[in-house]
Amino acid sequence: MDHLLSAVLLATFAGVTIPLGAALATKASFQSHWLDQEFRHSVVAFGGGALFAAVALVLVPEGAERLSAGWAALAFTSGGLAFFLLDRMIAKSGGGSAQLFAMMLDYVPEAIALGASLAVGGSAGYLLALLIALQNLPEGFNAYREMIAKGTHKPRNLLLAFSCLPLVGAVSAWLGHEYAAGQPELLGALMLFAASGIIYLLFEDIAPQVRLERQWAPPLGAVAGFQLGLLGDMLIS
Repeated sequence: MDHLLSAVLLATFAGVTIPLGAALATKASFQSHWLDQEFRHSVVAFGGGALFAAVALVLVPEGAERLSAGWAALAFTSGGLAFFLLDRMIAKSGGGSAQLFAMMLDYVPEAIALGASLAVGGSAGYLLALLIALQNLPEGFNAYREMIAKGTHKPRNLLLAFSCLPLVGAVSAWLGHEYAAGQPELLGALMLFAASGIIYLLFEDIAPQVRLERQWAPPLGAVAGFQLGLLGDMLIS
């Protein structure tokens, strides 16, 4: 029960950074040309660095330990293809619900893996919670700005919707703790599935938004995001 409570609380904490990022985006003092360019790109790059750290330091190493090479390759390939198909569906549907769904693509499988990792007594779950929190902050920031720019949502209603998202992470962590922890092969497949999907998202959505001519802060943001993940892994080890 202690592990279950820890998993739910950590997943909720990691999800709270989504509405925090959205709240940051509402600050009037940030509404400037600088925000629309270098700062926003740097925030997106930081989230990309944190996502890459989750893949390199937790999801791939932990997932590969639990599967044979053949099953690992199948799980990894399936993740990339599934995220590709979901990305196509989101692009065709558009609208606010599609944007919220896109934010959940990496949050939900990572939260499931977090819950399962803590259930089996692994320390990787704590690092994964930190990385999820780091990546959700810029994702919430950027998603809020994009949805507000469409002009179809009221800021208060949008913040309320974002505030409900941590509950999704809590439920996902509970599912991982209760149902995935006892099946190491399933957990490994889920981790590699999520890792492949995240890599797809990084190169399809995040990386193209980062680059700016004669600006070096965005790539440094990616380096900083990965560095925090590496530091967390070293401290835990």
